Order: sequence, then structure tokens, then C-alpha cells
Amino acid sequence: MSKRIDVKDLNVYYGNFLAVEDVNINIQAKSVTAFIGPSGCGKSTFLRTLNRMHEVLPGARVEGEVLLDGDNLYGAGVDPVTVRTQVGMVFQRPNPFPTMSIRDNVLAGVKLNNKKISKGAADALVEKSLVGANLWNEVKDRLDKPGSGLSGGQQQRLCIARAIAVEPQVILMDEPCSALDPISTLAVEDLINELKDQYTVVIVTHNMQQAARVSDKTAFFNIAGTGKPGKLIEFADTTSIFNNPGQKATEDYVSGRFG
Repeated sequence: MSKRIDVKDLNVYYGNFLAVEDVNINIQAKSVTAFIGPSGCGKSTFLRTLNRMHEVLPGARVEGEVLLDGDNLYGAGVDPVTVRTQVGMVFQRPNPFPTMSIRDNVLAGVKLNNKKISKGAADALVEKSLVGANLWNEVKDRLDKPGSGLSGGQQQRLCIARAIAVEPQVILMDEPCSALDPISTLAVEDLINELKDQYTVVIVTHNMQQAARVSDKTAFFNIAGTGKPGKLIEFADTTSIFNNPGQKATEDYVSGRFG
């Protein structure tokens, strides 16, 4: 079951540095939301607060709330590891575990969560996850070969299969196509369109055309200058952001006048 995310009055700090200021946003379940904006404006930082991934950096903290169907992910006693099971993440560069087989890569997250799983159930989960990532037909005859032997685009879809296998409700993607060629990018974009039937998908992208192609809603982030916090400037249906933005800064960015 995919879930909606409601972010209220969120400030993100690294030590004393305010990185992202006062974000309020409601992300619908079973939709694709794109975050766009110039480099350094806090898009990826904000994305990482949605599954507490930013906490791997020392001194990182947030003020405000991130609600997953009403449950605050930053509530007292909430385990970040559990949060990351519910809210999966796919990174910029494909990162399959190089020494692991394709099969073991898919199961890595499941095993990390100490889930005991029979061989039959594991085989079924591997197939289901790889089918879900549009990769099954390409790799079904070499599941015991290393994941690092796949092409870049295949590796990224393998990482998506790994994220799907733990049955999250939300999938976050931080520029998932930036290291890929155009054909592989298209394959991942097609996959994103399919994933929203089951998951809430949030993607950070520097590619405006990509945001326009894959997302239902788009959030534009901007920054007033170096050392200033990133801010959410505008959030609306993707067609509105690109064709009829409400803010001049949004219009300047999507039309290529800056960024």
C-alpha cells in the first residue's frame, strides 16, 4: 500500500547551518512528484529527510514533521531503520553490491532486516521484484552472476528491484538517471510510470524534460545565494509549473534563464 506524505514546517540543519527552510508540502499517494531547482538548493537534502537518510551525516537534524499517512517519522521512539523499510531510496549512481550475485542483491535489504525467508519464497520474491523493475527477462538466466556485470541502466533497475523487494510504501529517487545513457534513461522513466500504480514515488532531477515526462506534480526549490537555506518556491501540477508557473523565479528556471 502506498502512502501519502505530509511535511509540516520542516527545517533541516547540519550543525548550526540551516540547509533547508520551512518546507510545507503534501505528496499524494500513488503519484510521481518531481523536485527541481538549481544545484545546491536543498532538493536532495530534503529528499533524504523523507526517510531519515540525511542522519548518516553527523550533526544533521530536523525541526518540524514528516507524516506518513499521519504517523510522524520523527516521533519519539521511531526507529530510522524501520522508516527506511517503509520509504525506500534509489541513489544517483547505481550501487549494486559488487561481490553479490544478482539474486542476492535483490534480497539484500530483506536479509538486512533479519527476515527469515524460505528458498521458495525468496525465489518468488526475486522474480516478482525483478519483474517489477522491468529486468527479469534480461537477467533470469544469470541470477547467480555478479550484479556488477550488468550495464549501468540494468544496475540501476537492479537497485530499484532491491528497493521494491522490502515492500516499501514510498520510493525516493535521487537523480536516478544522471549517470545513464538515453536508452537506459528511457527504460527507467518507463519504469517510474509503472511504479506509481503501486507506490508513492518522489524523484529529484536536474533534467526538466524528465520532470515533465514522468511526474504528476513538481516542486521547485531555489536558494537566495551561497550559504543561504534552500526553500520550496512553488508546488503544483507539473503542467502548471512548466506552462503557467505562479512565480517569476519558477518561470525563469524552467525557461532556462538561470540554473
